[in-house]
Amino acid sequence: MNKTDTLVDLLGVIVAVTKGAPRVLVVDRGTGIALPNGPFIPGEHASLEDGFRQLIENQAGLDLYYIEQLYTFGNRFRTADEIDGGPRTLSVAYVALTREDEPPLEGTRWADWYEFLPWEDWRTGRPEELDSLIAPRLAQWASEIRGQTARRNREERINVTFGTPGTIEMDAVLTLERLELLYDAGIMAESDRDKRAIAGDSRTTSPVNIGTSMISDHRRVLATALGRIRGKLAYRPVVFELLPGEFTLLLLQQVAEALSGTHLHKQNFRRLVMNADLVEPIGRTTAVGRGRPAELFRFRREVLGEKLTVGLSRPTLRGD
Repeated sequence: MNKTDTLVDLLGVIVAVTKGAPRVLVVDRGTGIALPNGPFIPGEHASLEDGFRQLIENQAGLDLYYIEQLYTFGNRFRTADEIDGGPRTLSVAYVALTREDEPPLEGTRWADWYEFLPWEDWRTGRPEELDSLIAPRLAQWASEIRGQTARRNREERINVTFGTPGTIEMDAVLTLERLELLYDAGIMAESDRDKRAIAGDSRTTSPVNIGTSMISDHRRVLATALGRIRGKLAYRPVVFELLPGEFTLLLLQQVAEALSGTHLHKQNFRRLVMNADLVEPIGRTTAVGRGRPAELFRFRREVLGEKLTVGLSRPTLRGD
């Protein structure tokens, strides 16, 4: 095999929400943290999705239900093998929603989604990292380029993705755009790593970084999946794929907050859910802490045949 060949890789973003925390399945390797991945084998896999299901079952022992193809990633030099002169790798990525019911197999683990994308978590207010690290570095990056038009383009890109300095809200769906901006501005360890690898520079450095880095472009894949899920909250009932058959409205809200990355007003959220006919009570309650028992609900699957769009509102990241 030489550099003109192309490999097809299967890559997965496996998502769960456990006790209000957004979780993603990762693989710990000697070279770093990765998303579950492996080669597509035409002679063994009946289809790309069949190969992906086999991959996840073998690597993590998970039998997946909700799966959708996310995107095909194929930029040049996205893998160490290609940088070293090997073939390019096309990664067909999938996103799957499941529940963290069983411990994964050895070598894989569940991690907090926002460990890798901390600037996306506004559930307790505007992240401190935005003002202490991101905003100053982006301002410096914008001022470094010569030419008024180029500088204005950078400033506009910053304002669209992160908002003006001190903003109290951002569009939650622009996750990929924000990550790519941080990468281009050199605020991710992957930026320095990739530049040095392509240039053949093996010197040890201390790059500017925010969040936990991953191998290859796996944080980019993760951000793409988060944006896809957040966008679907407005028109598809994906949130219910992460819930048991019976749930409280509090649990439903916690899952929605975990995915959207923002705190939701309790009464407004419940009014939205009930007015959309998304759930119905089942006539039973369950104990929640020391308070009075909470009513149990189920997802009204019939609503899928009643409306063209079935979901919650498009999320917005809002600070206090």
